[in-house]
Amino acid sequence: MLKDYDGLTALVTGASSGIGRLLALHLAGKGARVALVARRVDLLEELASQIREGPGDSMVLGCDVADPEQVAATTTRALEQFGDIDLLVNNAGYGHHRRFLEWEIADMENMMRVNYLGALYFTKAVLPAMIARRRGWLVFMASVAGRIAVPEESAYAASKFALVGLAESLALEVEDAGVHVLTVNPGTIRTPFFDSEALERMPAVARRTMVEPEILVDAILKALAQGKHELTYPRHLALAYIVRALFPGFMRRQVKRVTIGSATRKPRSS
Repeated sequence: MLKDYDGLTALVTGASSGIGRLLALHLAGKGARVALVARRVDLLEELASQIREGPGDSMVLGCDVADPEQVAATTTRALEQFGDIDLLVNNAGYGHHRRFLEWEIADMENMMRVNYLGALYFTKAVLPAMIARRRGWLVFMASVAGRIAVPEESAYAASKFALVGLAESLALEVEDAGVHVLTVNPGTIRTPFFDSEALERMPAVARRTMVEPEILVDAILKALAQGKHELTYPRHLALAYIVRALFPGFMRRQVKRVTIGSATRKPRSS
């Protein structure tokens, strides 16, 4: 269980905006030193300035998580300045809403590199030291789409299914060595992640149930404090996992009804 962040070092990928930015702010506010990782260094610098106004400390690390050499160099720089990395938050990722046949293969490949391989690279880089110390926390920011696939998210769902599988398997391997793994499966969160294309194609029920990112971040910190291994938020979405397991045919029909069959769904204009 993780309740006291004083003196801890956290590395947060995708920290330039959205959930990653808010989580980094909260961790710094609790006294953690935070290594801020993303490609948009200018936004990281703004965040670092804000963190320096409070009790926390931070460093800016420009990095493309899809590049294993950049990940290795970034990890080395973080270790040189902060020493041990106690908490790794694999948050970097992006998505699109497109039909499989309309999706360019290059983007589908890149999405897997960013959403899945980026987390794998950073985990591989920091986990050995955690095992040696018998202490550490890994957070994988997956998605409800990593548990239940929906139309027009094939590449995104595949990357998140892979991430969930990695996290669940890893949790079983390392928990007896003192390393805790938390998988986070957000639903629709009101962040820049959902661009105009996504909002236009999103079913009405998903737009109505969007929640603010601050609530999710609070839930993540609470889940770490309670030693949970998985968090789905909003929590009622986890009921869908049970429905799918018990009534797969019904679940399949419902998913099609609220996505493909939604009367409010707009066609793609390109």
